[in-house]
Amino acid sequence: MNTEVFAARHIGITERDLPHMLKTIGVENMEQLIYETIPNDIKLKKPLDLPEGISEHEFLSHLGELAKKNKVFKTYIGLGYHESFTPSVIKRNILENPGWYTAYTPYQAEIAQGRLEALLNFQTMVSDLTGMEIANASLLDESTAAAEAMSMLFEVRSRQQKKDGVVKFFVSEEVLPQTLSLLETRAIPLGIELVIGNHESFDFSEKFYGALLQYPGKHGQVNDYASFVEKAKENEIKVAVAADILSLVMLTPPGEWGVDAVVGTTQRFGIPLGYGGPHAAFFATKEAYKRNIPGRIIGITKDTDGNPALRMALQTREQHIKRDKATSNICTAQVLLAVMAGMYAVYHGPEGLKYIANKVHNNTKKLAKTLEGYGFEQLNSAYFDTIQVKVKNPGRLKDVAESKSINLHYMDDSTVSVSLNEAVSNTDLDTLISCFLESHDLDEKSLGEMQLGEAIPNSLQRKTPFMEHEVFNSYHSETELMRYIKKLERKDLALNQSMISLGSCTMKLNAASEMLPLSWGEWGNIHPFVPLNQAEGYQEVLKSLEEQLNVITGFSATSLQPNSGAQGEYAGLMVIRAYHESRGQDHRNICLIPASAHGTNPASAVMAGMKVVVTKTDEKGNIDLTDLEEKVEKHAENLAALMVTYPSTHGVFESSIRQITKLIHDNGGQVYMDGANMNAQVGLTNPATIGADVCHLNLHKTFAIPHGGGGPGVGPICVAEQLKPFLPTNPVIPTGGESAITAISSAPWGSSLVCLISYGYIKMLGSEGLTKATEAAILNANYIKDRLKGKFDVLYTGERGRAAHEMIIDCRPFKANGIEVTDIAKRLIDYGFHAPTVSFPVAGTLMIEPTESESRAELDRFCDALLSIREEIDEASADEMDNVLKNAPHTLSMLTSDSWNHSYSREKAAFPLPYIAENKFWPSIRRTDEAFGDRNLMCTCAPIEEYIEA
Repeated sequence: MNTEVFAARHIGITERDLPHMLKTIGVENMEQLIYETIPNDIKLKKPLDLPEGISEHEFLSHLGELAKKNKVFKTYIGLGYHESFTPSVIKRNILENPGWYTAYTPYQAEIAQGRLEALLNFQTMVSDLTGMEIANASLLDESTAAAEAMSMLFEVRSRQQKKDGVVKFFVSEEVLPQTLSLLETRAIPLGIELVIGNHESFDFSEKFYGALLQYPGKHGQVNDYASFVEKAKENEIKVAVAADILSLVMLTPPGEWGVDAVVGTTQRFGIPLGYGGPHAAFFATKEAYKRNIPGRIIGITKDTDGNPALRMALQTREQHIKRDKATSNICTAQVLLAVMAGMYAVYHGPEGLKYIANKVHNNTKKLAKTLEGYGFEQLNSAYFDTIQVKVKNPGRLKDVAESKSINLHYMDDSTVSVSLNEAVSNTDLDTLISCFLESHDLDEKSLGEMQLGEAIPNSLQRKTPFMEHEVFNSYHSETELMRYIKKLERKDLALNQSMISLGSCTMKLNAASEMLPLSWGEWGNIHPFVPLNQAEGYQEVLKSLEEQLNVITGFSATSLQPNSGAQGEYAGLMVIRAYHESRGQDHRNICLIPASAHGTNPASAVMAGMKVVVTKTDEKGNIDLTDLEEKVEKHAENLAALMVTYPSTHGVFESSIRQITKLIHDNGGQVYMDGANMNAQVGLTNPATIGADVCHLNLHKTFAIPHGGGGPGVGPICVAEQLKPFLPTNPVIPTGGESAITAISSAPWGSSLVCLISYGYIKMLGSEGLTKATEAAILNANYIKDRLKGKFDVLYTGERGRAAHEMIIDCRPFKANGIEVTDIAKRLIDYGFHAPTVSFPVAGTLMIEPTESESRAELDRFCDALLSIREEIDEASADEMDNVLKNAPHTLSMLTSDSWNHSYSREKAAFPLPYIAENKFWPSIRRTDEAFGDRNLMCTCAPIEEYIEA
């Protein structure tokens, strides 16, 4: 074995395994399997034009050299991004811990209680600091959170406002530039009219339905918005506030003014800058809007035994249920970063946060008073951490500051702003002051004893307590926090425990060598708006990654800006929209979407201003060509796009795909390919070859960025030549094409930090390794299919009876035995496995995707578990509900109870197969009561007695 070949470490199947697996499948070799799986007319004719893979050691050395090209300055630019300290106990035990970063979204609550508790802490922190009644967990970044607030307030307009066509939304000129750009992107297709202006001169016209304010403003001014909010309410105008999370420790929370939503980012709560991300945004609102709030809400309910339990509440996966009626297409939620930010609050507690906020604020006052003592004019009448300073020559100040490795924000030819943060020391402050003095030829002098005074008026000073719950007042030593984190981790099932065979989600290995650089300061401490020459290492990685993805997809250009797959869908459709408009065909607004598509597809299409027309699937799960042709002909004049997933959501390479894409092109439309199943394409076929024009890629699926319990995600779009000019830009650091659409997310290159992972994945696997990984994914799926043959029916296969990289098994026949698909999912927990995807895209089914990273031994354990469960299904009866499936999962407290009143043994409940005893995972709760939790919604850390019935 060549120990330097990364593919041998990433791919779980060895050469020794192949003969047995191929024999089980019924093929002579891998070539035959691929021939029988993928239509010949779309196979690539030559290998990927990428270099050979390199070893893990070579990659880490290479990235170390690139890291040296990044210049880590002390950066005081602000604009929503601030250097912060990640406590080492959080870095080591969460960010660098696969028990946290490899977990899946907590749809299976019984094996996710740890993450759910961490997210409940996050929600409680946000609700307390904002003064709002309810918060979610969480959103992608501040700008998209603000856009979601604009959309939510649009959705909840009064009946009269909707009738009168009230569509104006006021945006304060104090709002961050990247947020304004993103609001412009989102507003146009929804028919919202943005009006940007000064909040003090706003006329509160009845033509406005909402407003967005920034608190503090983009250059640091803290405004008292109480009277604005009062007048807005009098005129039925709803108000959202974008707030700085740390400032709310000292400032009056917007909730006390009666606002309708408060949004922002938690980046400065211990999350690295990472050249723009990933960071978790927050969104808090009134309980009246609990069914309109975007994203995920963690709620408290009870389990079968009446014990308190957590789960995702209300609109969980609402875009999958409501589809084109959904109010949002949010799928990824930056969970890992929300967990870290929430744990930062747990570690520091309210008193620790007050200390940090006071330190930042006092340093800012000291800076302001010192500069004023030297004759500089400071413009902000009230401020928290940012001041505006009049200077004679910003150019000279910039030269001096950069010579001392300092970045400031140069607003215009006479003004700079300076934003301080928790990482500023006394020495840093002295160096910063010296930049102003030197650039203005001023000598140091004694300013005497300075009276700092108040920089926050009494009316804006926070009076209300926050974070009084026990969890924020118990774990302030490293020992205690380490144990608390471990306690939560033990309640969760992640990839470090066993295989997670989720169809459409591709839970593969996130290699340690890909992850390690995320902790390096040269990558973590770069502000997204620094000059490009300070981020040369990043620029080389990002441009190389774009080129790698161009080769893999066969397309001409890539934008890394979208922060999730769903955001990539939206970006791709907005680029198609811009393309049609550039050709004078802005009437093209029909988006054809197969019935089997991901729920985010129709939600994204509606957000992009398109009208969704659903096309049928045939009995084999393929797109119904006759129905498609009829609908293309009917809508030919207005056809904008077809959204297609390939291979299909049913796990099949449809042989008519090129016929389908040609049909769309012949009728003036563009083809958008959902990249959810790209793990079956890389190196064997590609979106360009099948005839697509744009695709998004889930870097957190195919390209090894970990799911992190529901995020970070990265969803870049790759486009054909004709769409290249329209790739999105950023208002601070321009990106994209010459006719670029406005921003899709806050940062120019989205979540740049985690792009290092995908860059490493491709770099280490190389052309041959990437192709072998795809082949292994297809091999593993077909091996499972044939091992289960005769016991579980696979719903759809290709023309030669093969699955792609995933398959759907039909569990509906088991209803005759009283067994539902959910019972199988919960019983798998007793066997130590996370359930496959339940009831998507077909109700009553399981969608299984093993990925290339799993070994044959793990595949066999999983198959053995399902086959054992199949025997248990045969033993079950619709007349007798007391069986291992209906009672699953079985907890340790249940198994060790003095009473056991079941018709089967404790051993059968907990240890149905021999391997389980070696590595038993114990769920901490039994099945959750979803209905109870939704009827008695509780989304913050309240005392147990308040929400559990006696």
